[in-house]
Amino acid sequence: MEAEALKILFFDIGGVLLTNGWGRDSRKEAAEQFGLDYDEVNELHNFIFNVYEIGSITLDEYLDTVIFNHPREFTREDFKEFMYSRSKELPGTLQWIKEWKKDCGFRIISINNEGKELNDYRVKKFKLHDCFDAFISSCEVKMRKPDPGIFKLAMGIAQVLPQQCVYFDDRVMFVNAAQKLGIRSYQHNSFESTKKILEDLKIEKSN
Repeated sequence: MEAEALKILFFDIGGVLLTNGWGRDSRKEAAEQFGLDYDEVNELHNFIFNVYEIGSITLDEYLDTVIFNHPREFTREDFKEFMYSRSKELPGTLQWIKEWKKDCGFRIISINNEGKELNDYRVKKFKLHDCFDAFISSCEVKMRKPDPGIFKLAMGIAQVLPQQCVYFDDRVMFVNAAQKLGIRSYQHNSFESTKKILEDLKIEKSN
């Protein structure tokens, strides 16, 4: 039935294609390198990072609250450079998908939680336009996963029904959120397991 034919693959980015650029491990590394009180940084981060991720404040405003609430012996630019440097490509998946996409027959769209400056940096640095046809980023749409609204918006932009979509994310909470809307969803555990699912989807689409 044409209405139910698979059309769109939705992908998370951090934890699937790239590292989580400003996750817990990165904040611990920052505390060690810059001589910060990790517990204080983490508490302030947890209060305000969601506000940054939905685009309500800038990266500088986030840093004013979390890092530069005390006099520091390092510069804002040095700290930003450290933050950006935590973004790294995970082995295998991204480069393989860029090639696979060329004849897979699917449109591929990201659904990711990310603050604007970090998001823009990652898209440019890792040439994510070669992988994705569009980006549904929390900083641009003012919603973040697991809000069901971000998945509904993505389907509306793509003009597809839930049964025409497949979603990949490394976090089971977000997988479950998409599944509740009727989107077939998979937890990304490894490059090999996700590659197998994608190859099977390509066969399914061609049949």
